[in-house]
Amino acid sequence: MPLTYDPAAAVAHLRGADPVLARIIAAAGPLTLEPRDGSFRALARAIFFQQLAGPAARAIMNRVLAALGTDEQHIAPGQIISAADDGLRAAGLSRQKLVYLRNLAEKFASGELTEEEFDHLDDEEVIRRVSAVKGIGRWTAEMFLIFSLGRPDVLPVDDLGVRRGMQIAYGLTELPKPDEMGRIAAPWAPYRSAGTWYMWRSLGVALPEEGR
Repeated sequence: MPLTYDPAAAVAHLRGADPVLARIIAAAGPLTLEPRDGSFRALARAIFFQQLAGPAARAIMNRVLAALGTDEQHIAPGQIISAADDGLRAAGLSRQKLVYLRNLAEKFASGELTEEEFDHLDDEEVIRRVSAVKGIGRWTAEMFLIFSLGRPDVLPVDDLGVRRGMQIAYGLTELPKPDEMGRIAAPWAPYRSAGTWYMWRSLGVALPEEGR
């Protein structure tokens, strides 16, 4: 799935709007964000990777996929719904994440959530609908908006990496609160997703999606 905005236009806007960000962009280079496709796959993947280091989460996910007889590209709601609990637990899936994955799968299988609907919903409605899935909160929904739907203007104020990036880049004495983050990022609009991406890049750490 392509971005819903022009990355070159986003970078040009950010450079002109914020001299601090312009210096970060000069050091970090072009915006290379490439959204993942498949809403069900993306949300299932997010559940697998919650509260686990990347390698451990990937190992569990791969064992679960093997138990389902599928791979990451072809995992489908019905496969999770029809699988026995014992087999998924034996693959290393926690009891809690099993509940979350089944709830996600049931919402897609019933049509309560669909692959196509997100393209027609605004950001807050996507967050509301995705957060109705057990185990998925606002932060995960915002990562879904940035890394799967390619939305242009998302500022995840609860993300520690973005807060730390702002603290260092703007010389703040402590981690910024949401209101302060909003003020800092106001000139970035309507490309706050790209500004967020550069905050992660400024720290020299993996992006949330790269750990997956």
